[in-house]
Amino acid sequence: MRNFEKWIGQFRDHISDFGYFVDFEKVYKNIEKVKVELNILNSLIGSKSIENDFLLLLKKYPEISKCVPLLLAVRGYEIKVMCDGENHQFDFRYCSDVNKCSYFMRETGLFNLIANRLIGDLVDYVTGVEVGLDTNARKNRGGKSMEKVVEEHIKRAGFLDYHTQMPISKVETEYKLDLSALSNKGKSVKKFDFVIKTENCVYAVETNFYASGGSKLNETARSYKMITLQAKDIDGFCFVWITDGNGWKTAKNNLEETFDVLDKMYNLIELEDGILSRVIL
Repeated sequence: MRNFEKWIGQFRDHISDFGYFVDFEKVYKNIEKVKVELNILNSLIGSKSIENDFLLLLKKYPEISKCVPLLLAVRGYEIKVMCDGENHQFDFRYCSDVNKCSYFMRETGLFNLIANRLIGDLVDYVTGVEVGLDTNARKNRGGKSMEKVVEEHIKRAGFLDYHTQMPISKVETEYKLDLSALSNKGKSVKKFDFVIKTENCVYAVETNFYASGGSKLNETARSYKMITLQAKDIDGFCFVWITDGNGWKTAKNNLEETFDVLDKMYNLIELEDGILSRVIL
């Protein structure tokens, strides 16, 4: 029998590659969409009469309004604000009320930022904003990094007949399996990260990596424990979970419960030792 404490003790603190930190390609693409409008707004830097100059600029180039939320690191065009007990709604796709737009700029401090030369160029400024916003995607990139690592090991193990992000419904039709126990009688839209077909069995593989803790980890462990128990009586089908990351150390109890019932549950060390070629038959 495997020892859980030893197994979780092998977990790593990161699997980050150089592309994990910032997706600069996406940053540059987003900047390109508003570059012209930002350069128009650059004419306001150092303005001695910024509110009047902004109103004139907005009337001549109404498209500059779509940049305003981004100056505050906000995605989208609609912003709601509660002030003095009243709800104010601003739509920067079509700024029909230029005075309302100017009011927003003044109250949020954007006029002060621009007029007092606290920044030298709005394109550079928004590039920094985009970099900051992109860090929110790091958790997703961590998951994608784990999928990339696992896929490399699947290939190294010699498995050629596999699919990625395969819905339960497609697994059922492709391989003539009844997975209604897993799909809540067809109501679930769940996808498996990998599905590997061998002569003997269909293996559904889930992967994830958690560098930090959180409530999601407990939910994930409980969910995969349920899938494990539901899948045990399905002929020709096997559930595999590959996970890692020191974040799990904040959710050890739930992870151990799944470890106790799921035989095919592996970490990166085991993956590197070639476990897939030994257990997927």
